[in-house]
Amino acid sequence: MARKKGRDISGWLIVDKPAGIGSTDVVGRVRWALDARKAGHAGTLDPDATGLLAVALGEATKTVPYLTEALKAYDFTVAWGAETATDDAAGAVLRQSDARPTAAQIEAALPAFRGDILQVPPAVSAVRVDGARAYDLARDGQAVDLAARPLWVEALELREAWPDDADLRMVCGKGGYVRAIARDLGRALGCLGHVATLRRVWSGPFDVADAIPFDRVDRAAMAELEAALRPIEAALDLPEMRATDQGAIRIGHGNPGQVLGIADYGSEVWVSHQGRAIGIGRYLGGEVHPSRVFVPPAG
Repeated sequence: MARKKGRDISGWLIVDKPAGIGSTDVVGRVRWALDARKAGHAGTLDPDATGLLAVALGEATKTVPYLTEALKAYDFTVAWGAETATDDAAGAVLRQSDARPTAAQIEAALPAFRGDILQVPPAVSAVRVDGARAYDLARDGQAVDLAARPLWVEALELREAWPDDADLRMVCGKGGYVRAIARDLGRALGCLGHVATLRRVWSGPFDVADAIPFDRVDRAAMAELEAALRPIEAALDLPEMRATDQGAIRIGHGNPGQVLGIADYGSEVWVSHQGRAIGIGRYLGGEVHPSRVFVPPAG
């Protein structure tokens, strides 16, 4: 008997991930609940982190890079007085300090962490070192020396401060590590610090306020989950062009096809036909040259 491959279903399911479970495990549970053939996610959350995890199903996986590149917002608490091996509360304490910053000192330190900055990822991270994940090397007891990486920080704001910790919100681009911000902020303030809690509150167009709680994924009926799916194009911050009937056929086969609408010459757009997304490509003189084509559901 042939192995069952799952259903041909496409779209985005926005899940509110709890602490204590990995992002890949959430994707697997969603895929199982919807009996989906293919699934992935845009932007890993640490197991102890909570909040928005955007799960792509089927053809929506082709739009994951667009959401990965989008700005994301995180609410987090920094605990002062200790630096840990993982830059969060799960790691062993490496150094301690009795110093504590005031709210004014925290505010004064934040501008250095806004805009274009260089950030050294945590030793326990998914960054690759000579083909291996940094977290695997660190768990094997090997010293991990990671190079600083550029990061765009759109905003970093103090929300509330107490003697031993502070709540902040960061809006950043691709590749940002909140744990590294907490570590470096603690060093800059001379008091040391690590992330105590972390929650992603939005990512691109998706907001955690609209997400399905993870415990509903197992308990909800399949029809309820299907009703919560966002369309493939929901992750795309691109102009829409509408294909003609003949253009839709050509684009569906990966060829340039005629479209209707207004866009700048050479701009990247997404293309619809009869209310369904059919592809992404470059608009060139009345036609779209597709770079990604969305396969229609079988049947």
